[in-house]
Amino acid sequence: MKKEKFIIPGVLTLVSIIYTLMIKFIDVKAIGPKNSEVGFATINKGFRNFIGTNDFFKFISEISGYLLILLVVMYAILGIRQLIKRKSIKKVDKEIIILGCFYVLVLVVFAFFEKCIINYRPILENGSLEASYPSTHTLLSLCVGLSALIVNKKYIKGEFVGNFNKVVMVLMSITLLFRIISGVHWITDIIGGVIISVTLLSYFYTAYTYDKE
Repeated sequence: MKKEKFIIPGVLTLVSIIYTLMIKFIDVKAIGPKNSEVGFATINKGFRNFIGTNDFFKFISEISGYLLILLVVMYAILGIRQLIKRKSIKKVDKEIIILGCFYVLVLVVFAFFEKCIINYRPILENGSLEASYPSTHTLLSLCVGLSALIVNKKYIKGEFVGNFNKVVMVLMSITLLFRIISGVHWITDIIGGVIISVTLLSYFYTAYTYDKE
């Protein structure tokens, strides 16, 4: 039954909620800048002391993340071209519509955690505290990159799609790895970014493949 396809997304949603609540309420201590409180403080402090902070790695992770965002621009342009040419949103490819809705969902989750602060970053940005959970670079890069890997094979033809997808995977890997070792997020916030990304992607994949089997 098609309804069974939503079991995995539902389970992953529950995992994301439980993990977020654990971050909010377990081992909370004021170990952050300006005595900001952080969940899983013992783990986060230990990892933080081990890796420190590296502005170069932060810069690299930001550049690779921005390059991945170009995928959003690419598919937005494709959708707009189809809309103008076909003169009806109903005639725009279903895959593009689903991808666009997914991007909106990711932005809604991003905006929610910007307002509902779970953890603040272990560093100050321009002298101010900023939200750290989940790592937004992790969230955006994984959601945009992995969804593109699924959609690319339909819109990028020939052998080029393989090389293009390799570039996407490299950029995702660089963003995730360098975000971890840059020290601009607590490690549990990076993990949270991965968990929430996988959850959101499970909904995207379910919707994308809903009528394909």
